[in-house]
Amino acid sequence: MLADHLPSRRSAPLPLALAHPPFSVVVRRRWRPAARIETVTGTPPVPDEHPSPQTLPEVGARTATVLVFTSSAAVLVVEITALRLLAPYLGLTLETSTLVIGIALAAIALGSWAGGRLADRDDPRRWLGSTLVIGIALAAIALGSWAGGRLADRDDPRRWLGTSLGVSGVVVAFTPSAVRAAAEWAPATLLLVATLTILAPGALLSAVTPMVTKLRLIKLAQTGTVVGQLSGVGTMGAIAGTVLTGFVLVSRIPVSVILIGLGSILVLGGIVVQWRMRRRNTVSATVLTLTTVGAGLAGYLAPGGCDVETKYHCAQVIADPERDSGRILMLDGARHSYIDLQDPALLQFTYVRAFASVVDASFPSEKALEAYHLGGGGLTFPRYLAATRPGTRNVVSEIDGGVVRIDRDKLGSASNAGTQVRVEDGRLGLARLDDDSRDLIVGDAFGGVSVPWHLTTVEALTDVRRVLKDDGMYIANLIDYGELAFARAEVSTLTEIFDHVIVAAEAGDVGVDTAATPDGGNLVVLASDRPVDPDTLQRVLNTRKTGWTITAGKELSRWIGDARVLTDDYAPVDQLLDPYRRQTGE
Repeated sequence: MLADHLPSRRSAPLPLALAHPPFSVVVRRRWRPAARIETVTGTPPVPDEHPSPQTLPEVGARTATVLVFTSSAAVLVVEITALRLLAPYLGLTLETSTLVIGIALAAIALGSWAGGRLADRDDPRRWLGSTLVIGIALAAIALGSWAGGRLADRDDPRRWLGTSLGVSGVVVAFTPSAVRAAAEWAPATLLLVATLTILAPGALLSAVTPMVTKLRLIKLAQTGTVVGQLSGVGTMGAIAGTVLTGFVLVSRIPVSVILIGLGSILVLGGIVVQWRMRRRNTVSATVLTLTTVGAGLAGYLAPGGCDVETKYHCAQVIADPERDSGRILMLDGARHSYIDLQDPALLQFTYVRAFASVVDASFPSEKALEAYHLGGGGLTFPRYLAATRPGTRNVVSEIDGGVVRIDRDKLGSASNAGTQVRVEDGRLGLARLDDDSRDLIVGDAFGGVSVPWHLTTVEALTDVRRVLKDDGMYIANLIDYGELAFARAEVSTLTEIFDHVIVAAEAGDVGVDTAATPDGGNLVVLASDRPVDPDTLQRVLNTRKTGWTITAGKELSRWIGDARVLTDDYAPVDQLLDPYRRQTGE
């Protein structure tokens, strides 16, 4: 840890050319150095030997370290929590992540540029606090701060340090309520609000480092040391913010509490900075404190659909108004599972009935199965298999431990005999299984609105085939709309691995009804190395009232078309996927 120290009060050293002036002879025979000639244009900046009473304290090494570390960490906390805030409304897709990261990087670039320019034009201590706290304000505030710095040459910029910290904290604290209110009450403004709530704090917090650097550059000879140390401190702060948020905060604390807490810390920091800068202002401190309290109340009252914020999802369990024992598991605003607490054989969702139809058409009635499930959700299908095929042993890989706790505490699903739930990534869980060990593998894993890309590739499906017995079956739930580009690509990939592939869905979606425009939605794909009687499968689908039809063979090849096979090296799932149903205007 660097120690605090004040800048040296000694005069600046003379240029090398003047340090040893020439000597000359005078009439009095006494050697005397020649008069020193000033050749340097302008007067070097030298600290006042007798500072005026208004001179404010300098920024010491320890204070600089704390400011740079905290501001860098705060940028990453805001970025990661923004993903969690937006997931229920925009989905947790590659596009959403790219959007948030891109805005955050733009904010960092803008803040670094503006902060450095402001530091050169004005005393950075005036704006340092403002930058740290305005964090999530409007972009206009950042631009206004920069413009104000250019026009404020006649004033001491340190006076604004604490105020800026406090204002940014207030904005950070208001972020959860602003985003959720926009999503629920004015959806058209959500993207704008989300952009502003990431851009402004990132820009203002990123401006701290160049400002502090300017204040710490007491001697030109220390430039490398000061810049290197503060850059390293900023990077370590960003790492700390990322690790703390991703591994600790999000898994234990609601996102709204994280942001309101961060805002409160920044407001407190602003008040402390005001005190240290000898700019005590009871009125502004009181206003900032009360406003932060208001932000906390707004976050509590703002609309939001989470019973529980898990590590990956905003989760909610809704009771079925038409069935007392029915429960719907909502993850990020989407219906993921329907569970009947009293009747596990009741299958509400069409795609789950299609799963059951494939099992009935592929295996003898009541045969106990060795089943593995990629993704658990509400564990509807493992419960069904355990209830209808006694002796079945289910192994489930569910990455979200929070969802597993909901299954146990609210849905009574995680404690069924014969069902083992592992909190792990599906691909890693698949790799742990023995060769030729499973009769059935069920793919029903989703990250937001898409299947995780690393479960869709040739390499992943080759591992599926390794684990299946010779007569084993792989069935997977796919969701796609529009041109169904992702669904076609995934089925094309399956045909590279398995000898027999069948797709079940609405007739228009699988090309059976050529007059119908594909609407999209759920599709169930069956893949195996042994044939399944298509007539038997279609009959069972009809018996279960799915309203679906199947396609296989040449018709399936025509439906696939020229869809590209997905690999670990190339799997643009989020780009291929159309996650939303097209509006027909009917």
